[in-house]
Amino acid sequence: MLCSWAALRGLQRFSWRGVATSSCVQAAHGKDVTTPVLDCTQPQYNNRLDTPLPDVPFVRTLNVEQKKLKEKEKGPWTQLTKEEKLALYRLTHELTFAEMKRSSNEWKTVVGGIFFFVGITGIIIWWQRHHVFGDAPHTLSEEWMAMQSKRMIDMRVNPVSGFSSHWDYEKKQWK
Repeated sequence: MLCSWAALRGLQRFSWRGVATSSCVQAAHGKDVTTPVLDCTQPQYNNRLDTPLPDVPFVRTLNVEQKKLKEKEKGPWTQLTKEEKLALYRLTHELTFAEMKRSSNEWKTVVGGIFFFVGITGIIIWWQRHHVFGDAPHTLSEEWMAMQSKRMIDMRVNPVSGFSSHWDYEKKQWK
């Protein structure tokens, strides 16, 4: 009895505690938070074509080499090499305009997914027609429909504006 009670308490402690709403609320209010929380009151870096100059630089904490490069930036730019200029650009921007405008291959995934689901749907429809639905009823055969049409004409079904109104009873043919 004591062993099963201890096992139950252990399960509650390690598995149920993680999905309980009270622990989620506590985590949302800063207690026992394991994931970093984005502070939306501070300016954020964004790669956007419509705002070419972001509010903050891409790299916020500089290492020793980057600090030396920033000091060298204050001097004449003619003394900087092409690699140093590129490194300075990469400190403030993550992507260039060409890299931001480059198209992705996501459309291939979307089209492939569409074809996949259309194919699965076709297989399901084929399976249903082949194994689930039976043969067509005998009332849909050509002979039966001809007999039914003749019977409706003989009974003069809806002679004013319906089926029999299209039959010429004197010539015995369709009008």
